[in-house]
Amino acid sequence: MLPGSSPIKAALLSAAFLFAALSGCSTANSFGSAREIAAWAGERGFSEASVQAGKFRIAAFVRKPPAPNDTLTIYIEGDGAVWPTPYHPPRDPTPVRPNSLALAAADPSAPIVYFGRPCQYLNEEALQTCDSAYWTERRFAPEVVAAYDMAITQQKSALAARRLRLIGYSGGGVLAALLAAQRSDVDVLITVAAPMALADWVAWHKVSPLTGSLDPAELGENLRLPRSVHFVGGDDKIVPIAIVERFIRRKGGRVEIIPGFDHECCWARDWATLLGRVTVEERTR
Repeated sequence: MLPGSSPIKAALLSAAFLFAALSGCSTANSFGSAREIAAWAGERGFSEASVQAGKFRIAAFVRKPPAPNDTLTIYIEGDGAVWPTPYHPPRDPTPVRPNSLALAAADPSAPIVYFGRPCQYLNEEALQTCDSAYWTERRFAPEVVAAYDMAITQQKSALAARRLRLIGYSGGGVLAALLAAQRSDVDVLITVAAPMALADWVAWHKVSPLTGSLDPAELGENLRLPRSVHFVGGDDKIVPIAIVERFIRRKGGRVEIIPGFDHECCWARDWATLLGRVTVEERTR
């Protein structure tokens, strides 16, 4: 249970957000372990990496380009494993269905770096030292944003890239927006099923706030994000369209509502086509 939460509010929080992986007809693969995920990614051209950034060791999968490319695409995973009960977070936040990794695998571009979230993909020993607050109430804390900012800079340098595309699924989209807000090298921000206005999302579901986390919709009034596209499922009950639209009214960008999609279905299946729409826009600008 989150500090200061009532049991009812904690239950609603896990059901509405952390139980998101149980909703809909997921088209992402399900895995029994981090090793299975790594093997699946390897079959699709990704090499496994581990990035030390601040106090976090962030799991990554990297697909290098066959020829030099100035633009690096970053994918950031969602919040990970579901809660085993409405009142207890998972012991290990590694996703059973890594939706953002499935999106990255469907993206034909390179270089691509996929990042897991804090404490995901760790072995038993390392997981013991990772504070569970970073997959519960502090998942978007300032130190998390700073660590991912550092990790992105490291990978950008290693791959000799100059510009970035930031793409995040669900909670990964929130983190991507927070990162885009403080970097000057992001050409486009793309989010998928992401609760971009956290305070509004909390009010919508009548749940306890994510204490210690940053809210992209509450960033400074004069702050401007890069060109942004926010995909949301027409049937998504976890992140309703209204939440994303409230963010856009405050911070700009545009929403793409995909009829028949929910929080999980069917983003990975159709991602190459959806991403192609954004790519065409980039080429015509």
